[in-house]
Amino acid sequence: MNDQLDQLRFQIEQVSRRQFLGSLSLGVGAAALSQWWPEIVGASETMALPSALAPKAKRVIFLCMAGGPSHLETFDEKPKLAQLDGQPMPESFTKGMPIAQLQGKELKCLGPRTIFQKHGDSGQMISDYLPHISTVADDIAIVRSMVTDQINHDPAHSFMNCGSIIPNRPSMGSWINYGLGSESENLPGFVVLTSVGGRNPQPIAARQWSSGFLPSKFGGVEFHSAGDPVHYVTNPPGISRDRQEHLVAAIRDLNRIRASTTDDPEIDSRISQYELAFRMQMSIPELMDISDESAETLEMYGAVPGDGSYASNCLLARRLAERGVRFIQLYHRGWDHHGGLKQFMKTCCGLCDKPTAALIQDLKQKGMLEDTLIIWGGEFGRTPMSQGGGDDPGRDHHIKGFSMFLAGGGIQGGVTHGATDDLGYNAVENVVHVRDLHATMLHLLGIDHERLSVQYQGLDVKLTGVEKAKVVKEILA
Repeated sequence: MNDQLDQLRFQIEQVSRRQFLGSLSLGVGAAALSQWWPEIVGASETMALPSALAPKAKRVIFLCMAGGPSHLETFDEKPKLAQLDGQPMPESFTKGMPIAQLQGKELKCLGPRTIFQKHGDSGQMISDYLPHISTVADDIAIVRSMVTDQINHDPAHSFMNCGSIIPNRPSMGSWINYGLGSESENLPGFVVLTSVGGRNPQPIAARQWSSGFLPSKFGGVEFHSAGDPVHYVTNPPGISRDRQEHLVAAIRDLNRIRASTTDDPEIDSRISQYELAFRMQMSIPELMDISDESAETLEMYGAVPGDGSYASNCLLARRLAERGVRFIQLYHRGWDHHGGLKQFMKTCCGLCDKPTAALIQDLKQKGMLEDTLIIWGGEFGRTPMSQGGGDDPGRDHHIKGFSMFLAGGGIQGGVTHGATDDLGYNAVENVVHVRDLHATMLHLLGIDHERLSVQYQGLDVKLTGVEKAKVVKEILA
């Protein structure tokens, strides 16, 4: 046993953790390593061992419509709600239920402010607010029965991103890069892009893409699509690339000396991040300059180089995917439609509909959609009850039933899964919790969500938490 451990220690010193794990066969070798690993490294980690699952996706692009788009104006047609427009909301739906800003208010039904039609050979029902997404109806799986636990924006984002509202929990992009590693040598494995347009753009805190208690090298890096893409990506005047390289090498040597006397994994993270930052100085300017794209591609997305729009970010997402970035997350802030629902649905869909469809079409044309998982949706949905007065009221936050869609990466296109009740209040058929979304995403990447865990504060912490999560097999190809 001791000889075997010594041999394993020697191997680990020669190759990275993931290279070593990747070289193991499944079965006895992996099972043995799961028992020996804590003794080998002296750490409390529970490793994400190689899985018997066959991965369908290599990467994820998560398109977050921050603020919470209304399912009742996008993917969930409700004729009964239209019939009850302006009438009192039946108390049987709302009694004892969590309500955000409408608590204690008179609750009236608000019928859909749009028309739904069938699209594609599959006949998917999609609203007229989304004419471009309608053209890819046969490529997407619409989930109409999503539920979540948090009714206000920031905790709901935390729950969607981290599977928990407990502080210092890793985000899903960090979990995925921890489990699989990055395919890119010159870019972070987890990149975040943000855009704004619509009503009341809620702030997005950087902790939504934090690595939490995982090493910091797995955290998301925010890129800016206008101005300098990353702070300090260019050298100051008088500093050449050679001088910068010497500085990075000197810092690396000092960190290695420190690492030899301490058992701090953050030192290794610091070394790798300095070296990555040096490589990024060459790779990022070329990546972010979308002016080298064809006029046809720019028109397909509606992107203008340097404008910082959601359209440009969708095009950048494709470029990041091409360069091996594992997890790409786009936030479009502006979907918090407490009032002016028709006005701001038109604004937000006008900004996000065409680029989203273009991203799906572009990846498909390039043969990348089959191994790229796209997820579209917000942190929650909106109520069937109206909020505010006037000719154009809005909808409040809603967590008991809302819609998202997935495409590519092992997803079966042209299917609709789950359902809400007649008024779009409660998910009542094939309910899909956020944890189930996480489990399905990990499954498509070839990871068993039950085995991807880390011991932290005495617990085996997982993205999917301690409650039972399921893979939504009905939407898999």
